Amino acid sequence: MPTGLAPQGNGKAIIFSAPSGAGKTTMVKGLMSYPKSSLGFSVSATTRPPRGDEKEGKDYYYLTQKEFHLKIHKEEFVEWEEVYNGIFYGTLKSEVERMWSEGTTPVFDVDVVGGLALKKVFGKSAMSVFVMPPTMEILEQRLRGRGTESEANVVKRLAKASKEMELSDFFDIQLVNDDLQEAISKIRNTTLEFLKP
Repeated sequence: MPTGLAPQGNGKAIIFSAPSGAGKTTMVKGLMSYPKSSLGFSVSATTRPPRGDEKEGKDYYYLTQKEFHLKIHKEEFVEWEEVYNGIFYGTLKSEVERMWSEGTTPVFDVDVVGGLALKKVFGKSAMSVFVMPPTMEILEQRLRGRGTESEANVVKRLAKASKEMELSDFFDIQLVNDDLQEAISKIRNTTLEFLKP
C-alpha cells in the first residue's frame, strides 16, 4: 500500500480498464446496478472539463491544473497520470479510505496505465479487469457513434487503443464486451467469487 493508505473493511478493490470506447464505464454501471451490492464507484480527479451532463463529485472531481499539482506535491494520490497533453487523472487516497471506512469495495474506472498502477499498489487485494472490444473496427464505430469527439481525437484514441490492447495480459481478467448483458453477468459472478471472505 502507498504511504498513508491503510486498508479498512475487506481492503479489497476492483479495477476496470480499457481502451476508450470499449465500454468499461457501461460495464461498471451494469455491475453496480445489482441490488444489495457492497460495491461503490471510486470517483477520480481530473483536470479535463465536464462532458455532457457529468456532475462534480459523481462522475469526477474536477480540478484546475494548479489544484491537481498541489495534491501531487502533498502525495494525496494513490496514482496519477497525464493521460493526454495537459489532461491529468488521478485516484485520491481520501476517496479509497472513505469507501473502505463505509464498508464499501471501491470500483475503479480508469485508463490502462492507471489500472496497471493501481494493481501494482493493491496487489492481490485487487481484481483487475481489462475490457476488450470485439474488434478494432467495432471500437472505431463506437468512438465515432458517441458524437462527442473530433476527428483528430478519434484518430488519437484509436492509436492509443492499439498500444493499450498489447497490455491486456497484465490484467487478471480479459473480458470481451461483445454481448453487454452476458459480459456484465460474467463479471458479476467473478466479482462475487473474488469478494468472498
